[in-house]
Amino acid sequence: MGNPVIRSDRVEGTAVYNPSGDKLGSIDTLMIDKRSGNVRYAVLEFGGFLGIGSDRYPLPWDMLTYDTGKDGYVVPLQKETLNAAPKHAKDELPPYDDDYGRRVYDYYGVTWH
Repeated sequence: MGNPVIRSDRVEGTAVYNPSGDKLGSIDTLMIDKRSGNVRYAVLEFGGFLGIGSDRYPLPWDMLTYDTGKDGYVVPLQKETLNAAPKHAKDELPPYDDDYGRRVYDYYGVTWH
């Protein structure tokens, strides 16, 4: 097995697929918990056309699985699930506080930690 760590700039821009193999978007950025050092969210760029008009969808990091065959991440979601998910515009950053985090994690059915 290769190196178990990866630089954040290598994650940004990586494609994200659903289990059916449909490309949902790509990782825009990572949100890291300052206290624990753990990645809390991978922010997915989804929608729009060629990056114009796309929104940012914070996904709990634990939902993503790296697939070497796809050279990208797979999340157990369909596009329809993302359409109603918590999101923000590229230039509008939500608070990313614990209340926001609980809302995001609850939406996806992931335990907040």
